[in-house]
Amino acid sequence: MAEFSHFDDKGNAKMVDVSEKDATERAATAKGSVIMRPETMALILEGGVKKGDVLAVSQLAGVMGAKRTPDLIPLCHPLELASVKVELSCDAERNAVDITAACRLKGRTGVEMEALCAVSVAALTVYDMCKAVDRGMRIENIRLVHKSGGKSGNFEGL
Repeated sequence: MAEFSHFDDKGNAKMVDVSEKDATERAATAKGSVIMRPETMALILEGGVKKGDVLAVSQLAGVMGAKRTPDLIPLCHPLELASVKVELSCDAERNAVDITAACRLKGRTGVEMEALCAVSVAALTVYDMCKAVDRGMRIENIRLVHKSGGKSGNFEGL
C-alpha cells in the first residue's frame, strides 16, 4: 500500500527530498468548470462584464497561479516551469466555463499541483469577475486528468 510522502516517521510534515531523483520530462493536465446562470454566461459571451474580458483575465490568472503554487501549498517545491498553458471555453448549453491547464518541465518532481492550482485560480477569477451578477456560481470537478514522467509513471484520469 502506498504511503504518504509528506510525513516523517513521527508524523511531522516534511518536504520530500528529491535531490537523488533524476531530472526527467514531466507533464500534468488538470480540468475544472464554473457553472453559472444563463444570464451570466450571456454577459461573458457578449463581453458585458464590467470588470473586463473574463476569459482573458482568468487565463492570465491561471498562469500566474501555476507559477505561485509553492507560495500557496506549503510543502510544494519551487519549480522551473518550462510551459504553462491555460485554456478557457464557454459551453452555453451547460452554462459553464470549462478550464484546462497543462504544465511541463524537466525536473525532479512533478507538476500536478501546478496544473491543479492553475485551474483553481482561473476558476476563482471567473467567480470574482462575475460575482456582482451571480453569487450562486459553482466551481466544480477540479481534477487531474493526465500526468506523465517520473518514477511513478503515467496517470490518465477522467
